Amino acid sequence: MQKVKEMIGSINELDTKAQQQMEQHLNTLTKPLGSLGLLESLAIKIAGITGHTQPEIDPATVIVMAADHGVAAEGVSAYPSEVTQQMVHNFITGGAAINVLSRVSNASVQIVDIGVNGTLQLPGLINKNVRHGTNNMAQGPSMEREEAIAAIEVGIEVAQAAIQNGAKLLALGEMGIGNTTASSAMLAALEQVPVEQIVGFGTGLSHEGKEKKVAVIKRAIEVNQPNAADPIDVLAKVGGLEIAGLAGIVLGAAAWRIPVVVDGFITAVAALTAARMAPLCVDYLIASHQSVEPGHVCVNKLLGLTPLVNLNLRLGEGSGTAIALPIVRSAIRIAHEMATFEQAGVSGAIEDVGKGQ
Repeated sequence: MQKVKEMIGSINELDTKAQQQMEQHLNTLTKPLGSLGLLESLAIKIAGITGHTQPEIDPATVIVMAADHGVAAEGVSAYPSEVTQQMVHNFITGGAAINVLSRVSNASVQIVDIGVNGTLQLPGLINKNVRHGTNNMAQGPSMEREEAIAAIEVGIEVAQAAIQNGAKLLALGEMGIGNTTASSAMLAALEQVPVEQIVGFGTGLSHEGKEKKVAVIKRAIEVNQPNAADPIDVLAKVGGLEIAGLAGIVLGAAAWRIPVVVDGFITAVAALTAARMAPLCVDYLIASHQSVEPGHVCVNKLLGLTPLVNLNLRLGEGSGTAIALPIVRSAIRIAHEMATFEQAGVSGAIEDVGKGQ
């Protein structure tokens, strides 16, 4: 737990001076004030995160955490548990959506086995397996508290290693059959939100399957009685190893003043968990998109984040982060490359327009 405490203690507020300087610079560029909207807000935010008025976000790295969930035995997913392991193979060979989208967006991808139910020896796979999947939370705690902490620490270590290897932006991705169930249970427990309001169809459940999923989550919360005031207790009792690892990535990135792009519902719950541990880390988050999962709408609002796009995505893997990355990159390029009124020889706004003169 010492490493987690150190990270939390190292997270600072945004650099307001860098933000002010970025805003002043944007206001000198050849455009009406504020006319690039969210792009300008992004540039200002990233200046505050990094503490630089000429920030860089490249190289960008997508980190996909993979783990299995014992609750899948309850039939809460349209896919069998072995798909987690099979998709890890697909990630490593470059055939998954996140691989394709990351190639398009010029980002590298790292795959981490933090809790897959099996022994994987694959070239390029980061082996950080804390345990081979969680227990069935409908019958008891998903894992021990010490295991949840260990998974958070794995996330911190992976984030630090990526940053030390040059990453200037980290994007969150996940893979784990049953993880929307765990995420829904965590959100319901952390924020006392009615389960029915936040459970969606996941990877393609029927209406009957969704009702079963709601019932399983309610039973898990009743059986485990997670403490809403203790995010680690919630993680251990009804969470997942990849969710814990992703929370650790958020903590590590924030401590190192690195922006974090959040993907869909599962990664947003991980970010919320980190925020409940260290409220300042919210300022380091960028919401890539709004998914079709009803819980994702709830979490983005709780985090105070405005999603960059809404493409009705419900895949995960970090797919939304890869799609949104060119938008984030555009915000930085505007600040770096766009000419000022003075440089371009363009007349600025007439200050007394609208004053009747």
